Amino acid sequence: MRVISGDARGRALKAVPGQSTRPTTDKVKEALFSMIGPYFDGERVLDLFAGTGGLGIEALSRGAGEAVFIDANPRSIEVVRANLEATRLTEKARVYRNDAKKAIKLLEQKGEPFDLIFLDPPYALKDCDALLLDLLERGLAAPDAVAVVEHESSFDYGDRIGPFERRRLAQYGETAVSIYRQEESE
Repeated sequence: MRVISGDARGRALKAVPGQSTRPTTDKVKEALFSMIGPYFDGERVLDLFAGTGGLGIEALSRGAGEAVFIDANPRSIEVVRANLEATRLTEKARVYRNDAKKAIKLLEQKGEPFDLIFLDPPYALKDCDALLLDLLERGLAAPDAVAVVEHESSFDYGDRIGPFERRRLAQYGETAVSIYRQEESE
């Protein structure tokens, strides 16, 4: 695994030891960022279920202004911090060890909405729709936020999650990526 583009291009990323995480492959990451980017300008990013931190780090490398990384696994948190140091992006990041639902409640206290939201949970969890709606209800999704949901290709969240409309669905073997966008209300 590596950073594909931007300031930290080519830097290797560590993996979380063991079988508990399923990192996004470089092929999927490259395709995903060609669909949503490829570059950013100061956006706020939430990497929920961060794992290695690869998605949030890629966004920072490509110009995002700040990223918040959340994961409940202590080994994942160690790897995210190591990967941020290796890519020299630590100053643009906040890393929290917490369950996704509890983290959303804590983030609400800061009251800063995210422009780009990565939801890449273990495939057994199929609650990204509920998590995305919770983020929205708590004011944590910017009016034109983009949500990237990685899931099993055999599972589908549908074309809409509340005000988020699916713009792209791409499948890569057992992995699928759904990209949703919330339109600014007029």
